[in-house]
Formats: sequence, C-alpha cells, structure tokens
Amino acid sequence: MTVPRPAKPSQPPPTSAQPASPPKAKTARDEFIAWVKAIGAALLIWIVIRSFLVEAFRIPSASMENTLLIGDFLFVNKAVFGGELEIPLTGFHCCRLPAFGTPHRDEIVVFRSVEDSTPDLNIVKRVIGQAGDTLQMVHDTMIRNGKRLDEPYALHTALSPAPDDQYRAQMRTLQLPQYAGRDPDHYHPTTHDWGPIVVPPQHYWVMGDNRDESYDSRYWGFLPRDHVRGRPLFIYMSVASHPFRIRWNRLLRHPS
Repeated sequence: MTVPRPAKPSQPPPTSAQPASPPKAKTARDEFIAWVKAIGAALLIWIVIRSFLVEAFRIPSASMENTLLIGDFLFVNKAVFGGELEIPLTGFHCCRLPAFGTPHRDEIVVFRSVEDSTPDLNIVKRVIGQAGDTLQMVHDTMIRNGKRLDEPYALHTALSPAPDDQYRAQMRTLQLPQYAGRDPDHYHPTTHDWGPIVVPPQHYWVMGDNRDESYDSRYWGFLPRDHVRGRPLFIYMSVASHPFRIRWNRLLRHPS
C-alpha cells in the first residue's frame, strides 16, 4: 500500500522590495555641531604641536642684528629643551616634558620673559654664559672665565649709546649677590662695564648681538633654565618693510 506524501506548504507570493527611505537631512544644529568639533580638534592639535614640538616666531626688534633682522620668521624647536603645555592668551603653563638637550654657550635660544610686566613675551637672545661661568665686560669687550671672547656676531651701532642711569641701581641689586670682585661696596655696573659675576646654578646669562639695542641680562639679570623654550631651526620667511620686499636670500637660513 502506498503511503500518500504530505502536501507541500504553499509558498507566499513574492513581495516587492520596500523602497529605501531617503537619508535624513542635516539640520542647522547638526551642521553647527560638526563644525565646532572639527574646529576644536584642529585647535587642540595646533596647541599640542605649538607647545611640545614646533612654534613659529617673528623677530620684532633689532636686538639680534645682523644675525636676525626685523621681519625674520623662524621655526623654533620646542622639544629639544622640553616643551610644556601652553594655552595661548591665558598665561597658563604646565606639563613640561623632559628635555633632550641643554642650552650651550654662544647658541641662540628663545625664552619666556622673566619680568612680571611681560610674563608671556617670547624673546630671542644669545647664551653668553652658563652655570658656573665667570663673566665680565670691560669697555664692551666680553671676558668669560678669564678669556676674551671672539664675537664676530657682536654689533655696536650707536654712535653715542643711550644712557643707562635709570637701570644702574637695578643692575647693581641683581648682580651684587653673584659679584666675584674684591670690592663689592664700590661695585657700580653699567651696560658697558660690569662684573666679574658668577652665573648661578640652573641659570644663564643672555645678550643680544646688537649690544647697543638689546634689553637683556645686563638689565634684568640671570635667565632661569625653566624659562628657556626652544632653539631656532631656520628662517622660513623674511620680510622687509622699508621698502616692502621679501628677502629671498635669508630663506631656510639657520641663525648661528
């Protein structure tokens, strides 16, 4: 006897594919949030790069002529001396990283001002002495550890240097604790004759190459190590203003 096979269940009729719903249009609020996120991310990246790696710097004064001219634009290596997080326009500094090197004699450095009146001002000068060095200037001639320095970069442009009478008391106060001479009671330094003084630990003595136009350690004292921010890499742009022109021969030059 043949057993009947069960009937196959009937297949449901094919249904037509559902049309895809159109993408939801972005609202003005969505567009605003997207722009804020993009700008915030770019700003954060810029702050990190500027704080810890490389920063652009413009030469605003003649204090380093002829090594650096007004209108020179530099890239500064921040990592070499240990970059630190800096929030622009706030004066906030923190999270300093370990340094890969230390400033050495006769090199150019960029540092943060030591004066309370200009706490966020970036300055560029040349390191003349480091901790333990005995420095003296005699009639504009630099003497370091008893030896006269050969300074081909030093420039004296003023026919009659500006008087420094208003700074002499301040210079004496700042230098006297490190004075190494025989008669401290009669020590009265000027910007052209001072010393001998000994650079204290974790400090530097810095001066501009244009000695008659530079406001430097002679006026405000020793530079603390933690104020040193970077070492110039190269000049990426140089613009003269009178008359306006680009100094093409200075591009990519390393200041030394």
